[in-house]
Amino acid sequence: MSKEIDSGSETGFDRLLQFTLPARNARGRVVRLGPALEDILAAHPYPPALKHLLSEALVLTALMGALLKHGGSQLTLQAQANDGIVSLLVCDYRDGELRGYARHDDERFEQLGAYPSLSELFGGGYLAITFDLAASGERYQGIVPLEGSSLSHAVEQYFAQSEQVPTLIRTGVRGGLGGIIGAGMLVQHLADVEEGRERLEARADHPEWEHVATLAASLTEEELVDPELSLETLVWRLFNEEREVRVLHGDPIVRGCRCSVVHFEEVLARFPKEDRTDMRDENGIIRVDCAFCSREFLIED
Repeated sequence: MSKEIDSGSETGFDRLLQFTLPARNARGRVVRLGPALEDILAAHPYPPALKHLLSEALVLTALMGALLKHGGSQLTLQAQANDGIVSLLVCDYRDGELRGYARHDDERFEQLGAYPSLSELFGGGYLAITFDLAASGERYQGIVPLEGSSLSHAVEQYFAQSEQVPTLIRTGVRGGLGGIIGAGMLVQHLADVEEGRERLEARADHPEWEHVATLAASLTEEELVDPELSLETLVWRLFNEEREVRVLHGDPIVRGCRCSVVHFEEVLARFPKEDRTDMRDENGIIRVDCAFCSREFLIED
């Protein structure tokens, strides 16, 4: 196997690894979150099952965010339910900064078993994936029903329906005394136009994609979350018989929250003066809570 690898140590926690299979017209991203994931989850006392769900969502957000080509662009994943025990889940990724939050009904959540299904958590609803592109200022969004066995399956459906790009996703989450680990791999079949050659059709039954998908599907959850296996080792195990695999280190990932007094002052400035007056407490202070980092900001208007 031929590899092109940036200098540096092998990839463990909180850094993306990108790879392409030029002869198969395929690309992939793999990530394993550890300390950054712990930092995000620590903002709220989530029940274990909700920690697992949010961890999977954060892994998916990082994998899709790695598809963005220009700095300053943002990927947002939002799961919304009409009358679900989890009413809202939202995560976003920008320039290596990852954040996420889930809102749920405590009383109803306590009635669930240890491993609730996606339908039990959301009771239907939809999954929205939004790309905000910094270079062009454009925004585009795809929405699919919140169906299937997992969020990963719903994201696969998004790529099949909205992007029409054959996509395979594998994720895994493991919690324990050593902390929580979330990991995942995303592999896609692409048209040749991205390599500057004559365009090929990207379709789910293409022989090249069927070959890549079969190999990628053999990746197990245990391998994904095993901290003893570098991400390079995972890619090697899957594709070592390919003619060429190009590997490139992606962004390091940290918990990112863009909240600040200045930010909220700018947001509040967009409201009419009479609305801002109604927001003040008896001391003339506007109190703003950030759901992502669970901090309160005091704004003097």
